[in-house]
Amino acid sequence: MNHNFTRRNFVRSGAFAVGALAASSDLFAFAQQQPSAGEPSPIRLGLASYTFRNFSRAQLIVFMKQLKVFALNAKDVKDHLPMDAKLEAAALADYAAAGISLHAAGTIYFTKDEDADIRSKFEYCRRAGIAVIVAGDPAPESLPRIEKFVKEYDIRIAIHNHGPEDKLWPSPLEVLKAVKGMDPRMGCCIDVGHTARSGTDVVQAIHEVGPRLFNVHMKDLTDFQSKDSQVAVGEGIIPVRRMFDALIAAKYAGFVDLEYEIHPDDPMPGVSSSFAYMRSVLSGMGYASPA
Repeated sequence: MNHNFTRRNFVRSGAFAVGALAASSDLFAFAQQQPSAGEPSPIRLGLASYTFRNFSRAQLIVFMKQLKVFALNAKDVKDHLPMDAKLEAAALADYAAAGISLHAAGTIYFTKDEDADIRSKFEYCRRAGIAVIVAGDPAPESLPRIEKFVKEYDIRIAIHNHGPEDKLWPSPLEVLKAVKGMDPRMGCCIDVGHTARSGTDVVQAIHEVGPRLFNVHMKDLTDFQSKDSQVAVGEGIIPVRRMFDALIAAKYAGFVDLEYEIHPDDPMPGVSSSFAYMRSVLSGMGYASPA
C-alpha cells in the first residue's frame, strides 16, 4: 500500500470533498424545487368552444368526452351557449349532465357603451355561473362603464388581444396599460398566437400582466409573422414549456384554453394532438396529467 500521501494530495482531496458536498447540496435544493412525481398540475387545461364552431352542442360534448376535457370556455356560436335565457338553460342542463363545467364565456363583443347592452352580457354569464367574460375589442372609453358592472356582478373581464390587425388591443400590454388603476377584476385574456404576432414575448407578457391575467387562449404558430401559420400545439415555435413555467411562477389560477382555429370541419386530429402535447409537457415537468 502506498502511504506517500502529500500535503498537495490532501488539499486536493479536501477540495474535492467540499465540491462534492456543495454539488450534493445544490442537487438537494434543486430537487426541493421540483414537483413530486404525480403532483397535481397547477396548469388547468380547457377548451374554447369556438374550436368546434361548425359543430352542434351535442357533437361538442361528444368530442370533449373523447378528449377527456371537461372545462369549457363557451361562446354563443351554433347552439353552444345561446344568449336567449331559455335556450341557455337547456344548454347548461346538457353540460351539467355530461359533467362539463363552464369557467369562461367568449369572445363576447362589447360594441355599445350603453348600460342595457352591457348588463345583458353580464346577466348571460351570471345565469351560467361563469366567473370570467372574455371581452373582444371594447372601446377604451367604455371601460369605466364595464368596470361598474364588474363591481356589481363580481364577474371578471378579460380583454382579448387580437394581434397587429387589432388597432385597440394588439397585445396584452396595451390592455394592461388601459386597466391599470381600475378594479383588480379588470384584466386580460392572453391569446398566445396573437401576442407573438404583435411582436410581444409571450413569456414576458405573462410576467408583466401577473394578477390581471384571467384567461389564456392557446395555439401554436410556425411563423410569428404569419397568422396563417397556425398548427397543432407542439408543432410550432410557441415556447410552451417556458409559458407553463411562467404561469406557475405567476400563480396563475385560470385555465389554458385551447383555441384551435384551423381545419374547422375536421379539427379533432389537431385538437387531440394539441392536448396530448400539452399533457406531455406537464408530465415532463413532473406533474400528473391534467384533464
